Amino acid sequence: MELHNRSVRQDVRELGALLGDVLSEQTSTEAFETVEDLRTAAIAYREGDRDDREALRAELDELSPAEESIVARAFTTYFELINLAEERERVRAVRNGRQEDSLPDALSRTAADLAEEGVDADELRDLLDDVLIEPTFTAHPTEARRGTVKAKLRSIAGRLEELDERNLTDGERADVWRHIDAEVTSLWGTRQVRGRRPEPEDEARNVQWYLENTLYDVVGTIYDDVAEALTAGDGDDLPDAVAAAADGGATDGANGGDGSAGYEADLDVPKLFEFRSWAGSDRDGNPFVTTEVTTETLERQRAVVIERYREELKRLSAVFSQDGDRYETTAAFERSLAADRDRFPRITEEAVERYPDEPYRQKLRLMRERLDRVGDVRPGGYEGPDELLDDVNAVADSLSADRNAELVETYLDPLRRRIDTFGFSLASLDLRDHRENHTEAVAEAAAAEGVDYAGMDEDERAEFLTEAILQEESVVDPAEPGEVSDTAARVLERFEALGEWQSEFGVEAIDTYCISMTEEPSHVLEVLFLADQAGVVSLPDHCGLDVVPLLETESALNGAERIMGTLFENEAYAEALETRGGVQEVMLGYSDSNKENGFLAANWDLFKNQRRLARFCEAEDVTLRLFHGRGGSISRGGGPMNEALLALPNETVTGQVKFTEQGEAIAEKYANPRIAERELEQMLDAQIRARHEATEEPEEAIPDAWIEAMETMAPVARETYRDLLESDGFVPYFEQATPITVIEDLNLGSRPASRSEDRSVEDLRAIPWVFSWTQTRCILPGWYALATGVDAYLDDGGDLDTLREMYEEWPFFRTTLDNAAMAMARTDMEIAAEYADLADEDLRERFFPELKGEYERGVELVREISGREELVRREWLGESLDRRNPYVDPLNVLQAHLLDQTHRTDAEERTLRLTVNGIAAGMKNTG
Repeated sequence: MELHNRSVRQDVRELGALLGDVLSEQTSTEAFETVEDLRTAAIAYREGDRDDREALRAELDELSPAEESIVARAFTTYFELINLAEERERVRAVRNGRQEDSLPDALSRTAADLAEEGVDADELRDLLDDVLIEPTFTAHPTEARRGTVKAKLRSIAGRLEELDERNLTDGERADVWRHIDAEVTSLWGTRQVRGRRPEPEDEARNVQWYLENTLYDVVGTIYDDVAEALTAGDGDDLPDAVAAAADGGATDGANGGDGSAGYEADLDVPKLFEFRSWAGSDRDGNPFVTTEVTTETLERQRAVVIERYREELKRLSAVFSQDGDRYETTAAFERSLAADRDRFPRITEEAVERYPDEPYRQKLRLMRERLDRVGDVRPGGYEGPDELLDDVNAVADSLSADRNAELVETYLDPLRRRIDTFGFSLASLDLRDHRENHTEAVAEAAAAEGVDYAGMDEDERAEFLTEAILQEESVVDPAEPGEVSDTAARVLERFEALGEWQSEFGVEAIDTYCISMTEEPSHVLEVLFLADQAGVVSLPDHCGLDVVPLLETESALNGAERIMGTLFENEAYAEALETRGGVQEVMLGYSDSNKENGFLAANWDLFKNQRRLARFCEAEDVTLRLFHGRGGSISRGGGPMNEALLALPNETVTGQVKFTEQGEAIAEKYANPRIAERELEQMLDAQIRARHEATEEPEEAIPDAWIEAMETMAPVARETYRDLLESDGFVPYFEQATPITVIEDLNLGSRPASRSEDRSVEDLRAIPWVFSWTQTRCILPGWYALATGVDAYLDDGGDLDTLREMYEEWPFFRTTLDNAAMAMARTDMEIAAEYADLADEDLRERFFPELKGEYERGVELVREISGREELVRREWLGESLDRRNPYVDPLNVLQAHLLDQTHRTDAEERTLRLTVNGIAAGMKNTG
């Protein structure tokens, strides 16, 4: 059966033609011909019909500022549309794969594999009980597109879905294309570059959109998929009677059909997902995230999710219209309904009058009333999501008891999953700030009480903080700390507000505090102390906070055992940990670790220190939950999430895992419901397999030869990378040969691009660092020094066969090399040379040949180790790059041309910023 009417080539061709028509209509035929000339010149060079890009450069050199703007807008819009075409192709692949049962990383396959290995139902239950996946949306959107542009693109995407998945008449098809034409015309006339920097509230709403409009609906489906995969195994969603008729005989039940997993149909699937967010609560480096912003975020998210529940209960009222004279209700349901009637006598009269002898409809009306009063001054509202879930369970149990189990499975089970997942908070918020700010706040507040905290050494600070936490009397008053600096005042105000937030919205709404740049145990104890002084912690009975150290520097990662060991032995912290269930969350910083140490060394540091930390926590009888601070780009920990989860050391896979989602990756993964469902399925599949492997082999057996190879490669790679960054003249070269100065002024996010006014790589945040290199197509953060490290190993007596064995058999090394290969595949040193030419000649000659040589040797080594001729092993990615490269080239050459202007007009500045958006869309990545 054909599920689709179109192909990606058809979408690309027709959308491109439509854009050409809009370009001619909205500008001129001459402008259209100019864009066509640039396009064909770029394609001719890529296809080998021309020896160089001189024709392309000559065309661009002749453009007026107005024409440059049209060219930049045309290619930017083209990429926005092509991204939609590729998204649609991915949906086709997912749907066809499900229909043919050919999807890799599918839950049904994993369930069958587990059953074949002899994993019984009890073992599977234990496995699922361990698993909890927590995608965490960060406050770093780093997405170049405006919200208005995204809304128009989502509208076009919906029309493409109609064309692809519906059988339309000629007239209906023409009407759909008229709407696409109108939307593309509107898109052409819309400003692409933000006129103002987004505020934290904007970032929080951006995250909220994906939670509310995609993930809320998808969650119910993914649990259905899990249950189906673990019990049915044959892919049939048809009722038994229908399936039997279709098969010409009786069905075999839940365990029948080829490929059945063989588990019983009543296998209870526990909670597997929880969504979290930093948007509106991450204060690190962002002075605009105030307590007012966090309060507003909490209020808005609660209002949004409660409204979704209310809408769902309203729809269910049309379904649960059972006649009370014909159907029995349980005693538990009657008690629940009676309690609501006593609670709302006036509303009960209205419900009885509107729904006589329809008890479920009456109950649903009263449940909506309770939702309306959450956070209201009127009494009777739900105190928390557990009370709402109790009511839903009462309805479900009553229906199931009287022959309506199918209704419960279809309508109430998804709602139960949503309540369990989203609660009354939609996404729980994590607080975060830099450890220096906490130290400053403690020191100043303590000084007001006559305590010289600032003058203490590390041991003295730990002793003071511990005694203060354990004693009943407060040491400082966060509400009235006296004369303190603005920084200290903001920190103290936040902790005072934390108690109010937990009281108003529930502890689960905001119960994690992450400490950036943690280096010492006192940095963790300071947060526990401040929470204690604010009443959020009251040991040994209550601790309303997970305190999470963020380890991101080489010294912090290598000192993880010392830091955590000191904390585990600390009396106050040990009591806090016990009240939190003995689970210690530790965040690993991929971005800053990479920026400090380079790609290969950072990945190895992270891997080996995760193992070391996991073993230590195991010995201390503490459950470790790793929080992976990943970015969208390869150099910041990006890449396929399912492969990343499978590549983690067995020792670290406790089942619970948390990771950041940010930038274009959020839109790419979660804008389309079918893709979002597939992403969640792949994450879950990988985590189930990883956890099973970890239970089978708790300590991963890695051959000594492989460890020695990494221990030889990584230090040399780190030294080579550091030598580059610390070379005299490198910072000026970076500023001259990339658009960093433009990116710093772009209105991408609310957070400043740098931590201070210093002009240094160390001071620059990881996102603009990576973004700048990505724009130039020289993505050195994803591969630089890899070749030097590998060559050092080979020169030291190592051999390629060992590296090939590591690639074939070691998920960590294979994923690391494949990720570097993806960064290399997106690199184009010829385009990078256009930017290198912008630097002073002596700087260019000093740095660019080195970068080019490292890249070329890296490509050669990746091919030799992987055994592939192509850098990327995913055919679709290679096709995508081939499709995009000729269209990104003109934007790169135009951007380099504009950067070379010593004096740019306002129009040229706007065009330059637009090229940044266009290249980001073409590369599908910022930072």
